[in-house]
Amino acid sequence: MMGFSRGFVFLLLLLHLLQGSDTSLVRLNENGYEDIIIAIDPAVPEDVTIIEHIKEMVTKASTYLFEATEKRFFFKNVSILIPESWTNSPQYRRPKQESYKHADVKVAPPVLEGRDEPYTRQFTQCEEKAEYIHLTPNFVLGRKQNEYGDSGKVLVHEWAHLRWGVFDEYNEDQPFYSASSKRIEATRCSIGITGVNRIQTCQGGSCITRNCRTDSTTKLYEKDCQFFPDKVQSEKASIMFMPSIDSVTEFCKEENHNREAPTLHNMKCDYRSTWKVISSSEDFKNSAPMEGPPSPPFFSLLRTSERIVCLVLDVSGSMASSDRLNRMNQAAKYFLSQIIENRSWVGMVHFNHLATIASELIQINSDMERNQLLQALPTSASGGTSICSGIKAAFQVFKNGGFQTDGTEIMLACAGEDNTAKDCIDEVKDSGAVVHFIALGPSADLAVINMSTLTGGKYLVVADEVQNNGLIDAFGALASENDDVIQKSLQLENKGSLLDNGFWLNDSVLIDSTLGKDTFFLVTWSKQVPAIYLRDPKGTQIRNFTIDMASKTAYLRIPGIAQVGVWTYNLEAKVNSEILTITVTSRAASSVPPITVNAKVNTDTNSYPSPMIVYAEVLQGYTPIIGARVTATIESGSGKTEELVLLDNGAGADAFKDDGVYSRYFTAYSENGRYSLKVRADGGTHSARRSLRHPSSRAAYIPGWVVDGEIQWNSPRSEMTEATQPIVENFSRTASGGTFVISNVSSNQLTDQYPPSQITDLQATLDREEISLTWTAPGDDYDVGTVQQYIIRTSENIIDLRDNFNNALLVDTTNLKPKEANSKETFAFKLENIPEENATYIFIAIESVDKSNQHSRLSNIAQVALFTPQAEPIPDESPHSGVSTSTIVLSVVGSVVLVGIIVGTTVRIVKNKRSSSGATTTF
Repeated sequence: MMGFSRGFVFLLLLLHLLQGSDTSLVRLNENGYEDIIIAIDPAVPEDVTIIEHIKEMVTKASTYLFEATEKRFFFKNVSILIPESWTNSPQYRRPKQESYKHADVKVAPPVLEGRDEPYTRQFTQCEEKAEYIHLTPNFVLGRKQNEYGDSGKVLVHEWAHLRWGVFDEYNEDQPFYSASSKRIEATRCSIGITGVNRIQTCQGGSCITRNCRTDSTTKLYEKDCQFFPDKVQSEKASIMFMPSIDSVTEFCKEENHNREAPTLHNMKCDYRSTWKVISSSEDFKNSAPMEGPPSPPFFSLLRTSERIVCLVLDVSGSMASSDRLNRMNQAAKYFLSQIIENRSWVGMVHFNHLATIASELIQINSDMERNQLLQALPTSASGGTSICSGIKAAFQVFKNGGFQTDGTEIMLACAGEDNTAKDCIDEVKDSGAVVHFIALGPSADLAVINMSTLTGGKYLVVADEVQNNGLIDAFGALASENDDVIQKSLQLENKGSLLDNGFWLNDSVLIDSTLGKDTFFLVTWSKQVPAIYLRDPKGTQIRNFTIDMASKTAYLRIPGIAQVGVWTYNLEAKVNSEILTITVTSRAASSVPPITVNAKVNTDTNSYPSPMIVYAEVLQGYTPIIGARVTATIESGSGKTEELVLLDNGAGADAFKDDGVYSRYFTAYSENGRYSLKVRADGGTHSARRSLRHPSSRAAYIPGWVVDGEIQWNSPRSEMTEATQPIVENFSRTASGGTFVISNVSSNQLTDQYPPSQITDLQATLDREEISLTWTAPGDDYDVGTVQQYIIRTSENIIDLRDNFNNALLVDTTNLKPKEANSKETFAFKLENIPEENATYIFIAIESVDKSNQHSRLSNIAQVALFTPQAEPIPDESPHSGVSTSTIVLSVVGSVVLVGIIVGTTVRIVKNKRSSSGATTTF
């Protein structure tokens, strides 16, 4: 009982320690945001004016943010991270914890050439922090302000995405909707934003701007109709619609929030106003309005440089158990041979109750220096444990090398079983060094974990019982966070298995054309060297593996650029209960960015029965890769594994369809404690391709402005077609997603704890008297299994349907048999009891019900128009400025026809015909 109590207390403390940990270092201090990082991508050519424009942008944004939040928030201090490739300057300092991974804003090349839209990488739920803001150099330099607005105001729009988890109040997929006013309205908030709806048609070099016509199917405006805002307005809301409008200085509030519009924010945040969501945030709850104006932001200029690293390796008696010492050496060898970058400075310390400097700092320029460090790896383990002695020895290594500790990295690999580690935690925190902690086994002291979290380092846990290469994964995750992706070693394969004598580990690894440099195969074993067979894509057997009996590893580096294609490997165990693993890595073959995979979960800590959400990003540069097969393997501390197929279908846990983020709920908890995540992505022939969609959560593109009744057009936005982007070739990647902690799991909890997931992609169309619905099927438990039934209801009022769903008109679904989760559902029903004279359109929503009678959240609301709503009055049509076209005016009244041709004005055809009833019809 005492052991259980001590372990439970440890788990609670660990949960508290890790809560809220994420990649951002931003904190709110006395109304000011501190430790914001704006990182200039290494791929951006040197241009120091970018730095000055960043300062101007943030300074303007701070004032705008302060007013928009009713004098609550401003930007206090900002670090600008400058690439190592840029010329050094005396005003640049070396970063400490700051890195590209922690960047809140990234100034980087556009997702696709010619597209400079500012956006926020946001794929989590409403009210949850997003990943980062992406601004292009062209935008920062002020070259896109007509199209997107003032850079400072746009930054506040994106900051709201990033910090408070709100969404856009426009929707390019549904740019218009039928309003309760029985008019077709542009999707916006607030409705007080004025403008006109127009379409441009071009032929033979001439372009005409005309009124938008209604579509006979949707009863809304035709495709390519656009909303053009008036340049001069008085409406103050909303920043999440168009901060580019000069008068807009506020977020939409309850009094002006447009709850009818199909905005992304309405759909993602349950129709609450953006201000309602912001005012529910922790930032808002922990602050009060200021009396006076804030001071301007303070800027620090930090330039990345070569890494300075010390491996601090545990050689105490605890490392003699569970083959820990050998496994640590195998992983450290992998790190030194393949992961650590050239030009890095690397030293090594061994420690038990005392510390020994095994190697002073060596700058890595070739394999010679790497081999020199490999010779310094420990060979035996005994004695007590003093982590502080190891840390202090690392500080001495840095000092001996002539470096300050600021920005250095300590890679601490140990069991962590040391209750004296707290004695040096303040010294570590004040040093400016980053401590990455790789914990071997489950008994790490909280003070050691605290060292890692307080310094911005990574905390990685490897259980003793696992039968894979989790320790190699952990060391592999310690690649530079500031290097260009074309310099990084990417993992293509990472697999392990427990085998008896004569059994095989067989598979293949795919090398695509973007990779092939420094391709590295690493094989490990626990007892006896296995038989190793490797064949290249041409079928030639590769035999020249280097065998290291001491560390129980075999490795092979392919010279030059490895052949593109499928490499096949076969490993045969020579004894019973043998653990064999294989890891394959490679670097970019050229300057073309390779495909990368990043994995994460929605929170580092959770408590049963709350679900986890697993995310995997598949990108090439910043371009999403869609259509890949992505699987996640989740392993408990005792070695039990669960596999999930992640989906990019915009349903269930997935926020946006085809955004390159693959997601899934995870609820299969087997025990309390730590779980590790690993993700694999494969792109097969004719499946994976680059996404051509504009990123979600972005500043609205303004096609033009209405000035004195005339449209002043902006530069057209670059549009892409499927034909311009070929299908991606076959590829495979693996990535570690780190660890998370689960508590409150009990074997006695047998009741159904999980409802069906919310339907988020309901669509409706009207065909005569029948409404056809489509949606993605949820599961009995979120997105797994099959629901028991669907409840479909309709209403003539969107607000009534949402707020009083149970009282709305019920649709007969007797013949609707639910399909398995993630299938496409279709259902049609006839309209009944709808008085057409009183109804313009019908709204539809669905709830799902599982076998335990648990209801899902209400779906998104779909709508159909029963007849065409009132369109915008037809004014005189005017051509694109500067276009010369002929005008024909044809009037027919009785039998008189007048034809006139006027050059340089508008094409207008008017036909008035007197009907038998005396009415006049205008076409």
